[in-house]
Amino acid sequence: MHPAPLPHPLLIIGWQERISLPDLGLIDFAVKVDTGAKTTALHAEEIETFQKQGEKWVRFRSPDIPGTAPRICEFAVFTKRDITNTSGTPETRIVIRTPMILAGRKWKIDISLTDRGSMQFPLILGRRALRHKNIAVHARHTYLVSPLPQPESAAK
Repeated sequence: MHPAPLPHPLLIIGWQERISLPDLGLIDFAVKVDTGAKTTALHAEEIETFQKQGEKWVRFRSPDIPGTAPRICEFAVFTKRDITNTSGTPETRIVIRTPMILAGRKWKIDISLTDRGSMQFPLILGRRALRHKNIAVHARHTYLVSPLPQPESAAK
């Protein structure tokens, strides 16, 4: 008995790549791929929940990405998860589900919202986002499927 064929050939990505989150207005920005993290985490500020048509929603300010102004985003709350942060402390985070584009492929991923203001990358792409997508991460190389980001001074 043979396993079902995979829909895409194996894609090897770097530990840093560029992705888009079109529903958040974040297009082609640099992220860190972190297979040690289960859940993807996005820097968000002014996070607040509210009710909309009887459902729980979240409103937050998106991160400041070079070339893109921060904006207020509203999403239905997908779930809440207990997540261990980078300091090893467990915390409960709001999780949204939204489409992501990586290397021309598009699928929905779960993203936890948290303060990553002191981190180099506004988003870490966790292993759950890559699961069942036939993607491997090269631990030594960066930007294997996307162009290198331009320095901020060169982009202005």
